[in-house]
Amino acid sequence: MADSEAKQCDIIVAEMRKEDQIRQAGYREQALKLFPHVCGRCTREFEGKKLRELTVHHRDYNHDNNPPDGSNWELLCLYCHDHEHTRGVQEQRSTDDSSDRQNKPSLAHSPFAALGDRFKPSE
Repeated sequence: MADSEAKQCDIIVAEMRKEDQIRQAGYREQALKLFPHVCGRCTREFEGKKLRELTVHHRDYNHDNNPPDGSNWELLCLYCHDHEHTRGVQEQRSTDDSSDRQNKPSLAHSPFAALGDRFKPSE
């Protein structure tokens, strides 16, 4: 990739991150005004500097669905939020039998799936 292309990519990524932070700040501030500062799962209370550990979870997993009444949000601590987003993966793993698990990729996209083929000698 040329330097100019790399710089352009860096600019685009920086803009996307900034837009995402602005969007998150908007609904997070709104959610913090609507709801008590308590994790909806572990019921831990947050105040002061610890408030940054409280996140907004979208119940339908759609980060663009932000109704002003907060009906799609719940406040979760970092740990419970992380668990919520890995829960479906864990449930899927527990319902798969071991033979299916070996034949299926663990991720939807595996960037290194064909890497071994690149190192095989040419015939």
